[in-house]
Amino acid sequence: MIQLPLVGAFLEAAGVILEKRILKSRLVDYKNYTVYSFLAIVVLMLPALYFFWDVEGAALEQKNVLIFVFVILSSVLANLFIFYSLKREKVVEFEPLWLMQPFFVVVLAFILFESERDIYPVGFALVAGLSLIASHIKKHHLQFDRYTVTALLGSFFFAVELVVSRFILEYYSSFSFYFIRCFFIFAVTLAVFRPSFNSIKTSKMTLMILATSLIWVLYRVIVYYGYLNLGIIFTTTIFMFSPVLMFLFAVIFLNEKPTLRQAISTFLIFICVVLAVYLSASR
Repeated sequence: MIQLPLVGAFLEAAGVILEKRILKSRLVDYKNYTVYSFLAIVVLMLPALYFFWDVEGAALEQKNVLIFVFVILSSVLANLFIFYSLKREKVVEFEPLWLMQPFFVVVLAFILFESERDIYPVGFALVAGLSLIASHIKKHHLQFDRYTVTALLGSFFFAVELVVSRFILEYYSSFSFYFIRCFFIFAVTLAVFRPSFNSIKTSKMTLMILATSLIWVLYRVIVYYGYLNLGIIFTTTIFMFSPVLMFLFAVIFLNEKPTLRQAISTFLIFICVVLAVYLSASR
């Protein structure tokens, strides 16, 4: 069972690196890319709906519909915040902030699910947060710009979305849940931003967006499968490998040069979150 989350961790890292390459283009801004990417996801998933569509009647109960609406709104905010930050931040600067997402997941799971409650994640979360703050202190001044703040907000809203999704995942197949989520995100952002599609007229850009979208489809199906069958804590533990891979990919493929402080911060946050979920799972 551990193989699927490992594959998912690799896909997550690869997806962020590809998105960074796309967003580096001056022709693509974060608003337009949100619409492009979710359109591509919807188009890619449509042919497979016949084989994987599965929605139980309980999903249409008012309480569960309202939970799904909340998930969609959180997802819209999370994606916009992350794309806005990724457009400007280097991946080696973005990655420690992205690493806070599983930390938020652990804390929220601790709060919302009695079966996931353990004091250890909270203690290690505080250490991880202090490490993050320390990595942004320059010459005795705290350096948190708007891109750093939006990356943190994006990580938080992604965590909110993922944890809250657990309340209703059992009423859908993982594929159906992700398709419905992405369709409504596409519809909302299309209605709000009404982008021009001229910026993706090149075949290379189109193929990159399609490839990235396929990666996120596979990634999310694995995440939802893990939450339902392996548990939030165990799945989150395995996905800790993703930010580490992201950090390495940025150095290798994007020629980014991390500072020693960024490297140490990444290492400390990684260790804190892994210890938190490991000790919680072993108790």
